[in-house]
Amino acid sequence: MSELHDHLLNTPILAIALTLAAYLAGLKAFERLGRPSWCPPVLLAALLTAAALWLLAIDYTDYRRGAGWLTLLLGPATVALGVPLYQQKHHIRVLWRPILISLPPAAMLAALYSVALAWALGASPQVLASLAPKSVTAPIAIGITEQIGGSIPLMMGGLLITGVMATTGVSLLAKYMKITDQRVLGFVLGVNGHAIGTVRAFELGPTAGAFASLGMGLTGIFTALFLPLAWRVLGL
Repeated sequence: MSELHDHLLNTPILAIALTLAAYLAGLKAFERLGRPSWCPPVLLAALLTAAALWLLAIDYTDYRRGAGWLTLLLGPATVALGVPLYQQKHHIRVLWRPILISLPPAAMLAALYSVALAWALGASPQVLASLAPKSVTAPIAIGITEQIGGSIPLMMGGLLITGVMATTGVSLLAKYMKITDQRVLGFVLGVNGHAIGTVRAFELGPTAGAFASLGMGLTGIFTALFLPLAWRVLGL
C-alpha cells in the first residue's frame, strides 16, 4: 500500500484526480445550496481538497507538484477570455475613457490596503509580498509573487479569500445601491475579484462577463508592471 501511495505521489494522476473530484463535488454542492454568491464552487473545492490532503497525509508540496499540469492550463484559459471581449467590443469602445481613468487607482488600492493592514499588524516582508498581488488572476499573480519574494501557497490562499469576499461584497453593494448596469458590475467584479469574480459576472450575462474579463486582464497587466517597481522603490 505504501509503495502504491509513493508511486501515485510521483505522478500527477493523484493530484489531478483529487482536484477534479473536489471541484465536481463543490459544483454539485453549490447547485444544491441554490448557487449562493458567497460560496462559489471553487471555495468548496478548495476546502474539500484541503480535507483530502489532510486525511490522506499528502504533503502540499507533493500535491502542488502533481497539480502543476492543471496550473499550466490557467494561462490558456485566461487568454481564451479574449473571445467575449471581442464579442462585446462595441460596448467597451464607448467606455474606454472611464475604464482607463478608473483602473490605475483601483488596482493600486487593491494592493495597498492589504499590504497596509498586514504591515500595521506586524507581518513579515514575505507575508506582505504574498498579499500584495491578491487581486490579480493566478497566472500573473504567481509570477509577481516569485519576483517580489512572496510565498505562493500563502498568495493562493489570499487569492481565494479575495475572490469570494469581492464577489459577495459587490453583490451586496450593487443591491443596496441599486446598480444594475452589467458593464459596471462586470468591470468591478473583474478588477476586484479576478477569476472568481469573472465567473460570477458571466452568470449575470455576456456583457458583464466581457467587462469582467477586461477588468481582470487590465488589472493583471497594470499590477505586473507597477507592483515590482513599487516594491523596489519602497525597498520592501
